[in-house]
Amino acid sequence: MHPEIWNTAGYLRLSREDGDKAESDSIVNQRKLLTQYLEDHPELRLVDFYQDDGCTGTNFDRPAFRRMEADIQAGRVNCVLVKDLSRFGRDYIEMGRYLERVFPALEVRFIAINDHVDSARGAYDLLLPMKNIFNTQYARDISDKVRSAILAKQRRGEFVGAFACYGYRKDPDHRGRLVVDPPAAQVVRRIFDLFESGTGKVRIAKCLNAEGIPCPSQYKQILGERYSNGRRLESTTYWTYATIHRILQNRMYLGSMEQGRSVRPVLRGRAKKKPPEEWVVVEGTHEAIIGRPQWDRVQALLNARSRTPDLTGAIGPFAGLFRCGDCGRAMVKTRQSGGIFYVCGSYKRYGASICTGHRISHAELEEIVLEDLNQLIAAAGDLETLVQAAGAPQRQDRQEERRRLAEGQARLYRLKKGAYEDYREGLIQKEDYLRYREDYDRQEDALLAQLRLLEDVRQTGPGPWVEALVRIGRLTTLDRTTAAEAVREIQIFADGRLEIHYAFSPPPDLPQQAERPPGNA
Repeated sequence: MHPEIWNTAGYLRLSREDGDKAESDSIVNQRKLLTQYLEDHPELRLVDFYQDDGCTGTNFDRPAFRRMEADIQAGRVNCVLVKDLSRFGRDYIEMGRYLERVFPALEVRFIAINDHVDSARGAYDLLLPMKNIFNTQYARDISDKVRSAILAKQRRGEFVGAFACYGYRKDPDHRGRLVVDPPAAQVVRRIFDLFESGTGKVRIAKCLNAEGIPCPSQYKQILGERYSNGRRLESTTYWTYATIHRILQNRMYLGSMEQGRSVRPVLRGRAKKKPPEEWVVVEGTHEAIIGRPQWDRVQALLNARSRTPDLTGAIGPFAGLFRCGDCGRAMVKTRQSGGIFYVCGSYKRYGASICTGHRISHAELEEIVLEDLNQLIAAAGDLETLVQAAGAPQRQDRQEERRRLAEGQARLYRLKKGAYEDYREGLIQKEDYLRYREDYDRQEDALLAQLRLLEDVRQTGPGPWVEALVRIGRLTTLDRTTAAEAVREIQIFADGRLEIHYAFSPPPDLPQQAERPPGNA
């Protein structure tokens, strides 16, 4: 026998999947309808309204629904009142489980006003399962329409993600457009510069961590964004090899909108990664952080899988650029009597059955490349004008950068002040206050480190080799940056012939590739 008074939960739900019905199904209108129904049925005593605004109906993992479920289990609620079945959910399998098994077992009355469903009047209508199926199909149809709309926006080059990638932020005046975030963009440029100069990904990560530069997820959180990186462990708040690797391969920094990396094949299934050739890429949609020449050089180095550090632990100028002209395998640096030599990698690993043991000394190779590059430089004309046009650091307005960092600092100050006031009023324990303060101090240090990095980079001028080039008129040493910018590939053949293929077009009177005549290697 049912009690005369029912402790009732008024359940309200709305999400973007409801499309053009959002107005009629608004939370306000649902509440009005349920309130009127409660007034007309005095046996229903309202316990609380449980409101999930912005939650999908295709699953039941919703905050307010779980809270209502807990109250049912605790005996505080024994009646659930909704506007219609679609407000309760759109998964017909789970809805059937709740209506046919869970609620009857707990003696919970279920009422859906507009669908004329009331479990107190007896068995459910035979059409109830069909209504649930229709609601599920409606959600699937809306999901397909939303997916099509998102794909159309992606193909137009509009950004549709919740968070802009590191180095950018959403344009507050134009939805779907990205603008450069100068503090983070400077870190991205530094990562590309370090990698191009021969620094490995792990060493780059260690360098940024040692300087206290906040990693992308931590940087977004410091500035107040509710961002969470699903690929990162919760305790990992530092730069990693994987983060550096993704940044170096992200075409967003080239000014190209790269989206659609994953697809959700079914309504409630997990997203699956798509192959790169199926990603949606639209070029020239926003300001590039990395120029095309540097991007191409870095991608070439990534593809070369340069892994030949010299004997002192530094990366040599020819790492990833020097190959055997006969078998195509990278030349391997090795120490022999008389100094450092490059030997065919196939011969060193697999012996003479694969390739020959031709070699060249590091000193001879450096001398040949330097001599040939100086010939190109001599034909380039006014060096000082050339360097000023191509190598002068670009100056940017600091006002916006300082404003955003200042906002982050002000936010942290408010949080610290609020924690102290809560501690003073006895709302939190001393241990909690000290832990909060330590966390906020750490975030402040990260912001200051970001600011110091910007100032240091802005005050940095041309490198020593550029100054020497302008002063002397020729290169005297060959470093990794110069080699990576100038040389696409160096080949040495078994007969001692050496070919240098450049990454640019030399003057008309000089060949595209330099050759060393055949001779003893």
